[in-house]
Amino acid sequence: MRLVNEAELEGKRVLLRVDFNVPVKDGKVTDDTRIRSVLPTLRFLIDNRARVIIIAHQGRPKGQGYERAHTLEPVAACLGGLLNKEVRLTHDVLGLQTTQDVNDLPPGGVLMLENLRFDVREKENRPDFARALANLADVYVDDAFAAVHRAHASIVGITEFLPSYSGFLLYREIETFNRMLERPERPFVAILGGSKVSDKIKVLDALLEKVDALIIGGAMCFTLLAAQGYAVGASFKEDDWVAPAAKILEKSEQLGVQILLPSDIVVASSMSETADTLICPVSAIPEGMIGLDIGPATVEFYAQKIAEARTVFWNGPMGVFEMDAFANGTRKIATAVAMNQKAVTIVGGGDSIAALNKFGYNDLVSFISTGGGAALELLEGATLPGIAALEAD
Repeated sequence: MRLVNEAELEGKRVLLRVDFNVPVKDGKVTDDTRIRSVLPTLRFLIDNRARVIIIAHQGRPKGQGYERAHTLEPVAACLGGLLNKEVRLTHDVLGLQTTQDVNDLPPGGVLMLENLRFDVREKENRPDFARALANLADVYVDDAFAAVHRAHASIVGITEFLPSYSGFLLYREIETFNRMLERPERPFVAILGGSKVSDKIKVLDALLEKVDALIIGGAMCFTLLAAQGYAVGASFKEDDWVAPAAKILEKSEQLGVQILLPSDIVVASSMSETADTLICPVSAIPEGMIGLDIGPATVEFYAQKIAEARTVFWNGPMGVFEMDAFANGTRKIATAVAMNQKAVTIVGGGDSIAALNKFGYNDLVSFISTGGGAALELLEGATLPGIAALEAD
């Protein structure tokens, strides 16, 4: 891929694809992590007097025109505050007024187009939509790592019509994951949480051939515990995935790679702050009780393994950390990752990043990845359409 610093930029109209699909509440951005991550590329373009046209999406609109609930207006306001600079938002994705707004953009100016997904042609990767976007600019820069696994018009189709480059964020994401997978400092420990084994079975399979140990938490652990023959009470379990989970456990034994599962669990009668809770070994989860966090013995064991690691990758919480009653496991794992300053520590996935922010550790890890699904597909060894398009340009 060609990097943005190889492009001729002064006075050029630069179409910058970013992923600003961020949480918004009451008209304000509540987590600006993804917006801040693109600032190095944006400031480079501004300093080199490019005329910057930002394109992005927000949420899942129907693709039939403007929807107030999914406007990028709060995002433009947030970005303007971070840049200390006006960031105008167009009224439409495309159209005569949008073309006029682009033509009026001075060198060093920043304009944001409305939500690309207001037009159904974006997700359909329609060539006419890609060409219409390309007609607004002279150069295309992709800095949307979190969206490169989507074969959409603004990610893939547009590279057919403009000289295309990678932004600094996208380049660093790919470089970081490649180094982690191909040249990790050892021991290499991966921590996976979340609710579904089915979402991460391919990642588990691929990581077994890369890591020295896999730490498992979150509700996904119950499907794996069931594969070991444990009764898991009323805990969430994917019955159809017990057999595939058993194969993963068999593969780990064949490769000599540890899969660490909880030895004790915090269970409750319901998913509620006020529910009765109990700490029990995984061999004695009461019938009707729900596992909602890893227990203290598990936390201690996991934290010791993390402290010994020299490369750590973390994706997914250990429990329902949004509720204080079930936040201890995720808090202690976040602490262990942050405190291991001898290791390269990489954190990805929205919930893991939210946990870092909640517990105040976001500045203490080596790298925070903006990609959720994109990062997981990269770990699986999949070819990501957005990256392939840039490499082919």
